[in-house]
Amino acid sequence: MRIATWNINSITARLPRLLAWLESGAPDVLCVQETKCTAEQFPHDELRELGYEAAVQATGRWNGVAVISRVGLADVVHGLPDGPAYEGVEEPRAVAATCGPVRVWSVYVPNGREVGHPHYAYKLEWLEALRAAVAGDAAGERPFAVLGDYNIAPTDADVWDPAVFEGATHVTPQEREALAGLRGVGLGDVVPRPLKYDHPFTYWDYRQLAFPKNRGMRIDLVYGNEPFAKAVSDSYVDREERKGKGASDHAPVVVDLEV
Repeated sequence: MRIATWNINSITARLPRLLAWLESGAPDVLCVQETKCTAEQFPHDELRELGYEAAVQATGRWNGVAVISRVGLADVVHGLPDGPAYEGVEEPRAVAATCGPVRVWSVYVPNGREVGHPHYAYKLEWLEALRAAVAGDAAGERPFAVLGDYNIAPTDADVWDPAVFEGATHVTPQEREALAGLRGVGLGDVVPRPLKYDHPFTYWDYRQLAFPKNRGMRIDLVYGNEPFAKAVSDSYVDREERKGKGASDHAPVVVDLEV
């Protein structure tokens, strides 16, 4: 079984690339983030032609997440239970579904903007709500994973130059402690091992030739419970999909399971 996650940075702008990648990459389940569309604008018809259906949590031009599956969708949860609001709005950042033998959450963790900003406090509150929401599934016997754009680099090795990020979001102890909270309920990072190369970044800014220079970050993560981790047979970052005109600034992260 192949499961992937991809911050697509507008499913409308990236639809031709998405459809082509579904055919070439052949995931059974794809968690997408930053769809930047309403639920009504989501391309269900185009996906259905390829044999996929989708559970969508999307409300407009910002944020938005989905689980796209060709192995079924059951027990869908729209939104993060008891999640915090930002400026009075519950943002569309989480959706869960059971796809065949595996249960997944697709998550788009708040960016945080800058340390001390209200959005940074919201990010930490959101991560705590995520920990509480997934604890039950994490402790279960069914393979379970939380996939998505976490907007956190787990270690200094997950950014191209730690000095550049000093004092910025994505690398602060508080954010990394939130990841430790997920590990505390039984989830662990199932990537980057096994991988075929060093520094498996997943995001590169569009500016200053960041991708050709490999000045990236690993912020798109797959956190799975023990049954999920034991089933992993391979994993990789599809850097090829970050190349060329019209690419997202994130690359898909792919995990193969023997389930």
